[in-house]
Amino acid sequence: MASLDEAQLVGRIARGDRAAFEELYRRTSPWLALRLRRRCADEQLVAEVMQETYLAVWRAGGAFVGDAVGGTAVGWLWTIAARRLVDGFRRQARYAQVRAAAAEPTSAPAAEDDALAHEVGGTVGDALRRLAPELRQVLQAMVLDGLSVRETALLLGVPEGTVKTRARRARIAMREALS
Repeated sequence: MASLDEAQLVGRIARGDRAAFEELYRRTSPWLALRLRRRCADEQLVAEVMQETYLAVWRAGGAFVGDAVGGTAVGWLWTIAARRLVDGFRRQARYAQVRAAAAEPTSAPAAEDDALAHEVGGTVGDALRRLAPELRQVLQAMVLDGLSVRETALLLGVPEGTVKTRARRARIAMREALS
């Protein structure tokens, strides 16, 4: 294997030669990792790109046309890695946007809270608004809207036992707040 160049190794990889793959990896992985680290400080992303790159080489070794188009195996390997790195940056950017959007607090009160503020005022309304949202939802559904335990459970998508527990906790909290 030591006498073969990288293009010949890729040719053998295309035919399923594991020893050729291991030799190509041994020769090129230190160089490729260094080159990727110069462009990306995230070691996890570099490791993912390395894995995806060599997996692509193993699966698509037959796609390498080499000298026919004036390319080299190392250049082909770098092209695969660079594209995988760009894909990784895009995934990270999308993930960061999703996390940022999820972390942004809502600035406007919920419609139910607004309606509740107008419907129930004074100390009762203040005590109701201080309840945890899940307790307030149950209390609002059962007391203000007149729904049964079963209807409240269906409305909120929780088991009936959870509705009963939350209703009890909400009543206790309201009693303490109003005493």
